[in-house]
Amino acid sequence: MKPNFRILLAVTVIVLIIDQATKVFVDRTMALYQSLPVIDGLFSITYLRNRGAAFSFLANFSYRIPFFIAVSLVALVVIVIALRRLRDDQRLAAAALSLIFSGALGNLIDRFRLGEVIDFLDVYWKTHHWPAFNVADSAICLGVGLLVLDMIREERRTKGRPG
Repeated sequence: MKPNFRILLAVTVIVLIIDQATKVFVDRTMALYQSLPVIDGLFSITYLRNRGAAFSFLANFSYRIPFFIAVSLVALVVIVIALRRLRDDQRLAAAALSLIFSGALGNLIDRFRLGEVIDFLDVYWKTHHWPAFNVADSAICLGVGLLVLDMIREERRTKGRPG
């Protein structure tokens, strides 16, 4: 197995276990909309369900479930193709794409299972709340950030090389 696919397998197993375990725990131990303060005025565990995408985008779209499932499946295929095209030494890019893949897969599992995504990480300042999110969303954001970092590093590495 290629090194990049070993990274994909390891990251996906770890992220999916943590993502799905935390969602099941929240679903079984909390009532919908229940909130447990962790750091007063900053962070709570709040059980919410999101029918849409980020920031509840398209939550009321009548074909939202097939649409989000199709978009997720296309994204997963594109990520696998991108991983295949990476060089073996591009481990940061492989890890970044693996985080995005596993996050998309974690939320896809919720959409298949529940028709919506369980969110519970609630960050806020006084009355200003960031939209609630979950471990899968965090993996996607971290993956995107690492991918940007890798692109900057790769550009610097190749700058000065004859084209």
